[in-house]
Amino acid sequence: MRQLIVNADDFALTEKVSRGILDAHRLGIVTSTTLMANGAAFDAAVALSRRAPRLGVGVHLNLTQGVPTSPAGKIPTLTNLEGNLYLTPSRLLLGILTRRVDLAEIEIELRAQVEKVCQAGILPTHFDGHKHVHIFPGISDVVIALAGQYSVRCVRCPREDAPGLPELWRRTASRPAVAKQYVAGRAVSSFASRFWKKLSRAGLLSPAHFYGLTPTGFLDSPVLRAILANLPEGCSELMCHPGYLDLELAKTGTRLLEQREVEVRALTAPEVRMLVAKGGIQLVSYGNLSLPLPSDARAWRTATPILMDPAQPASARRLRDE
Repeated sequence: MRQLIVNADDFALTEKVSRGILDAHRLGIVTSTTLMANGAAFDAAVALSRRAPRLGVGVHLNLTQGVPTSPAGKIPTLTNLEGNLYLTPSRLLLGILTRRVDLAEIEIELRAQVEKVCQAGILPTHFDGHKHVHIFPGISDVVIALAGQYSVRCVRCPREDAPGLPELWRRTASRPAVAKQYVAGRAVSSFASRFWKKLSRAGLLSPAHFYGLTPTGFLDSPVLRAILANLPEGCSELMCHPGYLDLELAKTGTRLLEQREVEVRALTAPEVRMLVAKGGIQLVSYGNLSLPLPSDARAWRTATPILMDPAQPASARRLRDE
């Protein structure tokens, strides 16, 4: 049995990004998203999520970009003189290793982000990290502890098997960028392999297979079809970044601009939806899973989730009317 969670990152980065994610869910194969608590369009994203009860919503933990959720004065090792999060992933990791970044401040900020999402009426289906910083040493322990405290049983583990590159390598003009992304993906996967063991010991769940690191920036319909055609047995997650381009997105500094619209088209393409149907791939969400919490996260390799049912809302997410 092949099962697939299609998770759209960066919900609330901008309103147009959030609308692109919602379109990719309603018209395409996106089943899940992760909400940025410090995103500029947080309130709009929450409102949009209320119109999509089958869209699983987790927390996109962010330590590298934007205005922090907690007061900047409480997290001075994470913020610049303007009071913004500013450390790149590599500088954040170096700061942790050299103890120039205070892990207590990381806990303060990440807890504030989870609290903000919960106070908005969303019970998170899972955690993941902006730029995958949640798998870094030190940060990973904070994330696992928060998952236990907030009864979040699922955490992304971006441990991508070395992917085949034929479809990407055909883009002669993009080969240097593809090679760079491939190397970055291997580095993330190396950290993620250690993170997988921590999740297993903590009894937390993560799909057995992960896709989306190497194709980041290049995920179009042909690449997506190649991933789907070679999807292994068991539960997999595909990370994606759909959205619509406008001036607000350009101001964020993200490198994914026009590419987000390419992903919306790919994720909603009739040929992609047909491949999912003909291939017997079951689209599921973190919030659709109905499993007893195992002592070993690897149990998810053979567990059977509830399928996406248009008549039922995601079981792990409820919006409170206040």
